[in-house]
Amino acid sequence: MPTNNKLEWFGTCLGQYLLEREQNHFDRAVADVFGYHAVQIGFPQYDFLRANRMPLQFGISTEEGGAVRAAPDFLPIESNSIDLVLLPHILEFSANPHQILREVQRVLVPEGHAIVCGFNPRSLWGVRGLFGSMNDDYPWRGNFIARPRLKDWLTLLDFEITEDRLCCYVPPFSQEKWLKRFGFMEGVGDRWWQSSGGVYFLTAVKRVHGMRVIKPEWKEVRARRRAMAPVAQKLTGNATGKEPRRAARSKTEARVKE
Repeated sequence: MPTNNKLEWFGTCLGQYLLEREQNHFDRAVADVFGYHAVQIGFPQYDFLRANRMPLQFGISTEEGGAVRAAPDFLPIESNSIDLVLLPHILEFSANPHQILREVQRVLVPEGHAIVCGFNPRSLWGVRGLFGSMNDDYPWRGNFIARPRLKDWLTLLDFEITEDRLCCYVPPFSQEKWLKRFGFMEGVGDRWWQSSGGVYFLTAVKRVHGMRVIKPEWKEVRARRRAMAPVAQKLTGNATGKEPRRAARSKTEARVKE
């Protein structure tokens, strides 16, 4: 049955199947990210930050239920102030995903984390979205973004991809019995179909490159060191202010004879 509403779709067997796996991944991914401020953009009905221990967590959404109601492409947040940003299925349903990523890059502190979740167009889930009769149904009407393209976008914004995972290798069946029957595909998907998971998770870290230190040429450095190095000289008796032993002995003998 077509479900144009997002919440209705997540209430179906397939939606619950996906939600369970996404929640497990977010729980694992955010548990060890430390800082003070964490933001979840979209999906105010689900707490994907629940396993994180940052003291200040809030959600931003155009829907009711979020702590802040705002568009994701113009975040009402100060620059360089957020330690963690979650983007669950936001980019593929936006008319301007590039602007959203630019905003995320702006608000993150240096070394801050962004975790992006999206549908993989190069999967059985992506193939299902190609059928015209399903294009008006959530989530198949979305503009799915391929992982390589998204990685390129993030790299251009000075992000470093630190984790790349996939899940949901099972075909997107609508009935629970078929999901269970093909459940074995989840266990072997990472080994047999490494790039064919229905959903991907990318963890990206904002890198801020410092100034480049300009070093002198090594040949010039060595030449200067040789020029400034002290030269060892052999000191004679006169140079030290002392007379040679023979001369001193002769003077002593002369005094005795006298």
